[in-house]
Formats: sequence, C-alpha cells, structure tokens
Amino acid sequence: MTTPTNHASGNLAVPGATLGGDPALEAAFASYERGEVPAAEAQCRRALALNPDHAGALALTGFIQLEQGRYGEAVPVYDRLCRVEPLQASHWMNLGNAHRGTGAFDESLKAFDRAAELGERSADFYYNLGLLHIARGDYEAARAVLGDALRLAPGDVEARYRYVTACYECMQFEAALAALQDWSPPQDAPPAAVAGIAQMLLNMGDLARAEALIQAATRSRRADAAAELISVQLLERTNRLDEAAARLALLKTHPDAAGLGAELQRVAGRIAQRHGQHELAVELFRQALVDYGKPQDQHYLLFPLAESLHALGRTDEVITTLIEAHRSQAFFIRRSRPLAALRGPPQMEITDYRCDPEDVAGWDHSGAPGTEDSPVFVVAFPRSGTTLLELALDAHPQLLSMDEQPFVQNCLDDMLALGVKYPEQLGRLTPNQLNGVRTAYWQRVAKKVQLEPGQRLVDKNPLNILRLPVIGRVFPHARIVLALRHPCDVILSCYMQHFRAPDFALLCSDMPALTVGYRRTFDFWYETAALLEPQTLEVRYEDFVTDLPVQTRRICTFLGIPWDERMLTPAERAHAKGYISTPSYTQVVQPVNRRAVDRWRRYYKYLEPALKVVQPYLERWGYDA
Repeated sequence: MTTPTNHASGNLAVPGATLGGDPALEAAFASYERGEVPAAEAQCRRALALNPDHAGALALTGFIQLEQGRYGEAVPVYDRLCRVEPLQASHWMNLGNAHRGTGAFDESLKAFDRAAELGERSADFYYNLGLLHIARGDYEAARAVLGDALRLAPGDVEARYRYVTACYECMQFEAALAALQDWSPPQDAPPAAVAGIAQMLLNMGDLARAEALIQAATRSRRADAAAELISVQLLERTNRLDEAAARLALLKTHPDAAGLGAELQRVAGRIAQRHGQHELAVELFRQALVDYGKPQDQHYLLFPLAESLHALGRTDEVITTLIEAHRSQAFFIRRSRPLAALRGPPQMEITDYRCDPEDVAGWDHSGAPGTEDSPVFVVAFPRSGTTLLELALDAHPQLLSMDEQPFVQNCLDDMLALGVKYPEQLGRLTPNQLNGVRTAYWQRVAKKVQLEPGQRLVDKNPLNILRLPVIGRVFPHARIVLALRHPCDVILSCYMQHFRAPDFALLCSDMPALTVGYRRTFDFWYETAALLEPQTLEVRYEDFVTDLPVQTRRICTFLGIPWDERMLTPAERAHAKGYISTPSYTQVVQPVNRRAVDRWRRYYKYLEPALKVVQPYLERWGYDA
C-alpha cells in the first residue's frame, strides 16, 4: 500500500511502504486514513520500538512529520529509512524534502541527486526538486525541472503555479503566459495556488483573468489565509485601498492568519504606507524584517521601508536602508540570475554602437507608414515621469497606450535575424524586410491592445531611448516625446526604486555607475538624434506638473491632434485602467502635483558627485545645480 500524496508539503509520495501483513502497521494506516493522525503516529512508534528498522513504520512516521512541517524530526527518520531500503528512490526524494524544510539545501540536493541516480523521473520528483531550486533562489534551474513536472502532469495546478512563478522570476513572460493560455482551474484546485497564479497574471498585466481567478479562489469552500492575503495584495496593486484595508482587517481574524507570519506584516505595512501612516508602516516593516530570515529576500521589505523613512524626512536612515536593500537584492540576483551577477553593473555597451552616416544616407523609406499610422513613442531615462505623461496621452480618445513592452527590442532582434549588423548596416534592409518587421511588431501589439479606427498607439518604454536607430528605421515618420526631469531627481529616484530587471537593478545599486549610465544615455541620444533627425518634442516633468494645460496642448499640437480636456485628469484615467504596470502606480492615481520636484536637494551631500557628471545636461535643459 502507498501512502497518499500531500501536495501542500510537496508531493510526499512513499511508494515503498507496504502493510506486509503487520497488524500494528495495518492499524496505523487505518487510523491515518480515518484522519486520526496522532493515533497513527503513536502506533508507528510502538512498531518502531519493537523494530527500529521497520520500513513501513518509518515511512508513515516520516510522511506524517513532513505533512505537518516537522522537518527536523523527519530528517533522521528518512535518513534511517534510506539505510534500510537504500535502493528506494522515493525515500531519497523525501529525505531531500526534509532537508529542504530545514534549510539544509546542499544536503537536500545530494538526496535528490541520489534519487535521480536510482532512476527517479516522476512528476513528483521534478516538482519537489523545483521547490528546492526555488528555495535556493535558482529560478532558472527551477524553471527547467518544473517544466518537466508540468509535461508529465499537466493537470497538476501546484506544478503549473510554481512553473509560472519560476518563468516570471526569470522574466520569461511569454513562456509563463503560454503555460496559462486556455487554462482554467479545476474545481478541486488548491485555492492558494489559484490565487498565486492570479497574482502572476496581474504582474504580467492580465487584470481580467487575475480578478476572475482570485474571486474563484477566495469564494472556494477550501479558501485559506494565503489566498486571502493575495486578494489583499491584488486590491492594493490596483489602487482599491479601502477595499484592501477592509479585507486585511477581516484576514487578521482568520484562524490561520498567524501562519502567514512576516508576509502579513509586509502587506499590512504596505497598506499603512499607502494611507500615509508612515510611522506605523516603518514599525510593521521592521517587525517583518525580524522574521525575514533569508538575506537575499530582505530587499522586498527594505525598499518600501526606505520609502516611508523618506516620507518622514529621515534622510540618513533612508540611505543606510537603501544600501542594505541593494546589498540584499544583489545577493538575490547572484542566486537567481548568476550570469547577470557575474556581468556586474551594466556598462551600457549599447551606447558604444553608432550609426554609420554613409549607411544612414542610403536608408530607403519606401513603404514606411506615415506619422498618423505610426506609434507615438515616449522615451526617457527611467523615473522621469513617463507614466504620468502616458496616462495624460491615454486619456485622449485618439490615443491608446499599452503596458511597457519590449516590442522595439523585438524589432531589433528581428532585424538581426535578417543578417545585418546593428546599427551600422541597417541600410541593407529592404522595404519588404522592414515591412515584415513592422508586421511582427503590430502582431505583438494586437495581443495587448485593440486599436479603434483612427486611434494611434502610444508605445511608452523609457529605455527605448537607447534604440533610436530601430525606431528611425522601422517607423521613420513616428513622433517621439522625450521626457526630461532634473538629472539628480532621476538618479535619486532610480537609486530608491526596486527594479526587477537584474541588469538595471544592478546599475541602480551603484550611484556612481548609475550617474555615468545616465550621462552615456543622453550622450548617445543627442549624437544619434543629430544624425537621424527624428521628430521629437522634449517635455520637462517640472513644467508638465506645474502647467498641465499648456504642456498637453503643446503635445497635441506636436502630434497633430485636437486638444482634449480629459488629458487634464490623468489620475482618473489611472483609476479607470485599474492596473498600472510601472512602479509609479501609487503616484499617478493622485492629482497632478509638484511633490516630487527637487526632492533630491534633501540628499545633496550624497548627490554632489553626480552634479559634476551631469553638468552639461543641467545647462542644456536649464536646471539649477
């Protein structure tokens, strides 16, 4: 007889444990199956007192301990079982599960390796190994083995959830979405896993499906505290703060709420922060840090902690907290994205590549769409106010924006696939080849938004500032809005921000490197723009938030569209959209204001070295030092 699996503890199969005609063990299994778990364990203990090497009693005892999260107790039980039946792969797998639960990841990996040597290739094996890699922070390895688990057990909701999570952490969004295409949870699906998938969908911009899944998870008779917590996070992330606070208060009365530990404190801190209760938020974040044992995970608390400290004016504490936050995130990146960590802060190599003037002179724009049939591109250095600008544009009935997408980079990849060197050989692309690149671009867009007749797409991705040659070759008649902001405010904001993309996160972890990257970005932009002469309008953030009517009219004149008063209420547009993909989602739902202008001055002593590096642009754009 085989003990049942328990997915919540990681598919704890025990295929070697048989009744073997032993009345004591038969009674133990009968007790277990009736739900009398303490009695079952006591009967196993009596059997083991008579025979310490009784395989069946060891297996059921270990299984019960794993199921209850008593990993430290399970380790010696499974260790003994592996000596009694050393050729039984499932014992080694569960020994690995026990070691994983205690945090002994190296020992766990050894046990899983032994199970693999014995021929273990089940979905349970790959699933559990995937959980180990997630615990280790190695999401690339987790993605590989969880993909095997899902291939062998496509109906396994937990495996699908963990696989999608690993894909998301590796920024393999297309793979994650492909795993969820046409998928819906079965009625008996674990609510926490369904809620987790909902959170992944929300993170990838699919609000409608995320809402449907979270409602299904929390309405289930089996709904648990973990699913309820994710529903609170979804409400906060979509700026429904009153609902989030009410649901959080209800969650705190849940009988299993205590088991959420630091995660509950973290979410409570975020809700307090959103309501302007920064002293409370600081207290909650610091309480949660005590239980956030893994240094590589503490950045999830340290960045928001720094945000509330900033709101309280505790400048020096902000900087020391951010230093710890970046250190933690760098640790996380070393474990989850080791190649990115080895590369270190990016050197912005893309800015080293320049167009060849002779090649540009031969660019053939035959067949290229006109201005009205081209996207409106919004580019900048990140944290320059592009989300606010985008929402003002999106409020115009003739414009439609989408979440930040890598579609211009995809165009570059498509051009490279045609065998040209970038950017010095773009003139070799024929009109037919470019039409193919444009067609692929619009096909990607169609998966995100549906343009009505007469609408123009707003493609806002700040770092497309580094891909001006791509825009100039694929959409030569496009209008480009370049968002500007005081360089020191941009650098400070980037340093304070919790970016997910590992390369950019590493760049922002080092203020001198970040400053040089900022300077190189604009050196590249202005040199390339002088050659390509794109149709560009520069919009300063400070002017935009000071005189919104004048600035929106400037933009409309530049785009050749009539002004619309709805552009004056971007916060209303943000609320209507529900989900804003960028870190600015908390700011853009507020009325336009100047609170973020010149906040860098409080940090002058930390930013003084940056002033010398960016001085040419302070002068060019008319900013004071």
